[in-house]
Amino acid sequence: MKELWIEFKKFAMRGNVVDLAVGVIVGGAFGKIVTSLVNDVVMPPIGLLLGRVDFTNLFIDLSGEGYETLALAQEAGAPTINWGFFVNTVIDFLLVALVVFMIVRVINKWNRKKAEETPPPTTKDCPYCYSKIPLKATRCPQCTSQLEIAAPATS
Repeated sequence: MKELWIEFKKFAMRGNVVDLAVGVIVGGAFGKIVTSLVNDVVMPPIGLLLGRVDFTNLFIDLSGEGYETLALAQEAGAPTINWGFFVNTVIDFLLVALVVFMIVRVINKWNRKKAEETPPPTTKDCPYCYSKIPLKATRCPQCTSQLEIAAPATS
């Protein structure tokens, strides 16, 4: 049992697992922010433009009773298709996808700049003694081994 606990601790505390846990927690909080943005900021003006429509109150009453609001239909236990909530969820998803895309785009741009700024290597390791030697060296100055000469590139 003790070995199992030690193995579990080793697994749980690895960098990838902790990073994933942090990502999930931050993602959940970010999802709440985006949901609030959609429900409280984006959808009211869209509803106003469409004639004061409250998307959360758009539903199809399958019972045929003709309830005025979704709350009344749910209170009566009537089966409903809540397509207004679906529209909100789709917009919610699209905004999350857009924000994640923009974040990844900025990170990729930073990584490209970092790759461009990194100068090409000027040294290599000697395959015999592993000391650093100039790229064009044909003999290692440390162990005096004869090195293979790379063939020039032809086009």
